[in-house]
Amino acid sequence: MTSRIPVVEKILSANDRLAVENRSRFDAAGLFSINIMASPGAGKTSLIEQTVSALKGQLCIAMINGDIATSFDADRAAAAGATAVQINTGGDCHLDAVMLQSALPQLDLNQIDLLIVENVGNLVCPAEFQLGTHKSILVASIPEGDDKPYKYPGMYRGVDAVVINKIDLLPYVPFRMEFFKKGIEALNPGSDQFELSCRTGEGLQPWLDWLTSQALRKA
Repeated sequence: MTSRIPVVEKILSANDRLAVENRSRFDAAGLFSINIMASPGAGKTSLIEQTVSALKGQLCIAMINGDIATSFDADRAAAAGATAVQINTGGDCHLDAVMLQSALPQLDLNQIDLLIVENVGNLVCPAEFQLGTHKSILVASIPEGDDKPYKYPGMYRGVDAVVINKIDLLPYVPFRMEFFKKGIEALNPGSDQFELSCRTGEGLQPWLDWLTSQALRKA
């Protein structure tokens, strides 16, 4: 047990160095990059589908999907209009900077305006590993419950924006929005928040406007 902490610190330090390299490549190419994280079923891929479908005429979008197995999510992003690359982690519960770096040669970064990285569905491990993306986004959903910021503070503390998905279910699911947002604000004051439904499209435009403005600022 006494040797575990130094080993973990060494792993994270090495990862952070590679994340800096990734960011430098993104900056050199003039693209904007985001890391989307969530628990399984919160709606990461649905959000990516809606985003790509809405913005593909304005931005050249690529997506790198991390999953333990299958290419289902990457296939959905490709069908929506993104250039998609799949990373199968072979059991790892998160992406890291090494995995992301290994996927980059499959993309022409100079032709991309927006790079979306879809992390493995998990509310614990992904927060620990920097990838080098410009922004980290957490997708929460109404059916998950309003206590998640309190149960998973590390995840909510480390992101730049929170997307609250499936608001169309608010009439049917007990969910205290004020309580939920109070938890976010305590951990991450001033972070951007977007309430939307990928199924109905309600509230999607503010998210698209924010993302577009971020991408055009990098161009």
